[in-house]
Amino acid sequence: MDLLHAPRFADQAPAEIYATLLDEGVYHCSIRTMYRVLDQNSEVRERRQQLRHPAYQKPELLAEQPNEVWSWDITKLMGPEKWSYFYLYVILDIFSRRVVGWRVADAESATLFQPLFEDALEKHNVPPGQLTLHADRGGPMKAKATVFLLADLGVTRSHNRPHTSNDNPFSESHFKTLKYQPRFPKRFGCIEDARSFCRAFFDWYNKDHHHAGIGLMTPDQVHYGQIEAVHAARQVTLDQAFRKNPERFVKKSPLPPKKPTATWINPPTPKSAV
Repeated sequence: MDLLHAPRFADQAPAEIYATLLDEGVYHCSIRTMYRVLDQNSEVRERRQQLRHPAYQKPELLAEQPNEVWSWDITKLMGPEKWSYFYLYVILDIFSRRVVGWRVADAESATLFQPLFEDALEKHNVPPGQLTLHADRGGPMKAKATVFLLADLGVTRSHNRPHTSNDNPFSESHFKTLKYQPRFPKRFGCIEDARSFCRAFFDWYNKDHHHAGIGLMTPDQVHYGQIEAVHAARQVTLDQAFRKNPERFVKKSPLPPKKPTATWINPPTPKSAV
């Protein structure tokens, strides 16, 4: 047992120990005997050092108004040639679904993200201590430059658990909306083509796209405090339709889609369900 516990053999399998000693001209016992001795001391197990993964906490983020939780990610846009790419950075407000910042660049880096994020904070007048920024665990998201930037700006960091794509559902869904557009090209001829397409897309998305996740309102309507006015105007229209043709509606007058009230990334599991 002293031999099996020796520093150079402590994490080695008996067969490895046996062969090493034999090559050194030493014989103590057979491999089977080593196993028998280990078994008598309840040490028949994996002897190698095992990589221990840290326990990652599930992010639980709540946004009840704009500029409380932003999500950001980077996606590839195919360039003019095989294996050529441009990189689209997008910062999304999870409550309003508004794209608050974007850029197309020829690389992924925290350095390129910094001015984009600072500009978004300034444009939306976000005070220190109010915002949480959620992202996956990509290189630019975990870079020291990003960590220091957020600390300096008073922004709380939040990250996905590894290999858990639904921890960042809003950015994932947004990129799907982008790439499923009928006019989205298979490849962009140059970086200016990509920027031109994205400029038109984000203008449409923020101003004109009626988003199912926010009561069929546009991101701009929600982001800029028009929820009550839009909902009330829709109710007036539906009331008029009901008065004009009540027989077309079953039981009661129609209601517009529900107003957005709160948005979660991973709402807490009720204790009764645990």
